[in-house]
Amino acid sequence: MNKRKWNWALWTGFLLVLTGFFSYGLLVRFPATRDFPWVNLLLLGAGGGLLVIGLFRAFGRPMRYRGKIFGPILTSLSLALVALFAYSLFYVVRQLPASAGVPRVGEKAPDFVLPDENGKLVALTDLLASDRNALLIFYRGHW
Repeated sequence: MNKRKWNWALWTGFLLVLTGFFSYGLLVRFPATRDFPWVNLLLLGAGGGLLVIGLFRAFGRPMRYRGKIFGPILTSLSLALVALFAYSLFYVVRQLPASAGVPRVGEKAPDFVLPDENGKLVALTDLLASDRNALLIFYRGHW
């Protein structure tokens, strides 16, 4: 009796999808991968491609390759992870609260007090009164 080969494409594809899903927590620390998760999407796409190849092997040549049982299970789990990743990243995260009360371009900024690099409290009015300039950058989001 001829022993069937291990279907490496199924398992490698599933591992790539898992890596693409869970690595976003690490890659979010870097601006190049935080603004758009291109590395994660590449990993998810490569994993999906390998899963398709593995399914074609399992169902196209079942006498040669394994995977008729685990193939659909791993593919279903991978599709669920990709859908959860896409939903959470492209829909849920983009649901920012309304920006009521935010200063508009050209509008005078309200006075505030923040610590400087030495921990000393500095007010905006103190900076502007001492012939120094202040550059204000607003990041819209919630951390």
